Amino acid sequence: MEKQVGQQSLLPFCRSKGMGVATVISTNLLMEQLYLKYQQRPWTETLKLVHFCMDKPRRSPVSDAPDGPLLSCMEKLQRTLNDKSLFSVMNRLESLSKQKGLNSHVSPSGTACYITSNMFYIEVQLEKDGRVMDAKLAHLGEAPVICDDLVQHLRMKNYDAFGKILEDLSNLYQIPGNSQMKAKGYLALQSLEKDLHSMSLLHRTQDVNRVTEVLHGKVGHLVPRTGGTPMNIEFYISPYQILEAELNPGSLVCGTKAVVTVEGTDTLHKLPLSPLLVDSQAEENGNPTFLPLTDELSVDLSAYFLLKFHQPIPLSLSNLEDIQMLTGIQITALKLAPLYELIIQSTLKEKCSEDLSMHKSRFFVSLPDCPKHCYFINKGSEKSNLAGALVSKIPFTHPKCVPAVIEILRHQMAYNSLISSCVSDKYINEDDSELLYFEVIPHKNTSFSVFFIHPMSENLACEKSSVTFIYIPKIQL
Repeated sequence: MEKQVGQQSLLPFCRSKGMGVATVISTNLLMEQLYLKYQQRPWTETLKLVHFCMDKPRRSPVSDAPDGPLLSCMEKLQRTLNDKSLFSVMNRLESLSKQKGLNSHVSPSGTACYITSNMFYIEVQLEKDGRVMDAKLAHLGEAPVICDDLVQHLRMKNYDAFGKILEDLSNLYQIPGNSQMKAKGYLALQSLEKDLHSMSLLHRTQDVNRVTEVLHGKVGHLVPRTGGTPMNIEFYISPYQILEAELNPGSLVCGTKAVVTVEGTDTLHKLPLSPLLVDSQAEENGNPTFLPLTDELSVDLSAYFLLKFHQPIPLSLSNLEDIQMLTGIQITALKLAPLYELIIQSTLKEKCSEDLSMHKSRFFVSLPDCPKHCYFINKGSEKSNLAGALVSKIPFTHPKCVPAVIEILRHQMAYNSLISSCVSDKYINEDDSELLYFEVIPHKNTSFSVFFIHPMSENLACEKSSVTFIYIPKIQL
């Protein structure tokens, strides 16, 4: 009787939509098949399926559908709601692991979730009320280790950060070949990390502060890999950030960082399988000494090491060529453009400017107790031929490349900081008689000229400067 009522209610609706009787019958058959399929399943499994479908990523952008804004809001609400039961937390972990291409299963006790791949697994222990007790990570052939970063993200319900760690762990093994080759890639990364950590301790005093270490350390301020969080190197802090740290004691000012990782390639590279740094010995010039990369200490893999940046860095063509000469590896997929244009775009993007196309080369900067400055930045594409590119990662194969690459990056970042100090997202449409006007013109290498009206006469004055004259505490450029 219920089925008849359902069919009768469907007929008027389908006819109003221009659907024939055959279509109605096929719809009813489909509904009946679905009803029979899930009739014997318990309600908990159906609820679990519904939760999984809600967490499953959409195949097309939400904005394409007419109800896109509503669905987008619902997805944000669903991500924001706190999971307050063992079932909901377990279900979220299972759905998240599937989104990241990993497997998952629940222990017989129902209080542990295992997220697994062929190369690693994560064990999440839960209380019966859904509270996370601990999370352990184990790579292939290693004992499980408790990871505080995983525990913290899960307890704070920060599933986006937890999912990012799952991606980073999976990316460690995106190397062509079988499980044995992938395991060797991970072993090579471990060897590199040990050498970098040893280099960070060379000539280091106990009372060294973080800023000095960032600007002077062989490998900057190094934070070892912990659990799912990769090793990162902080290698530059701008003078503005140093001043902010001095004016606000206890504040943690974050400089420019690079993540150390390994990535698969189409060509073979020789990577170390064990640490190469000779026990804290150094050459006469202060550079560390490494063992030769013999067949016993290395392996040929379709992979290389990477320094990956959180935001692309504008690098001059000359610095790019120097880095590629040091590493012996070409940085591909680069789009050359005037360096100053790249610096301006990156600065405006960092300052959350409204529309980059609205800004040409005229910027207004306010200084304390001074008239406003107006800077005309000449991009110099024809005069100086100073080209550059946005670089998001630098490949290399040997730990000895890292200190030299970091020195080049520090030099470039100091230069970029100086030019970006003339860039502002504020602009004035009308002329102002109290403005001081300056024109910045780039030259080769890291030099530039600044033209301005002489304060004592009506003539133009010119000051030629170089980044080597910038005062940055305890840094050699």
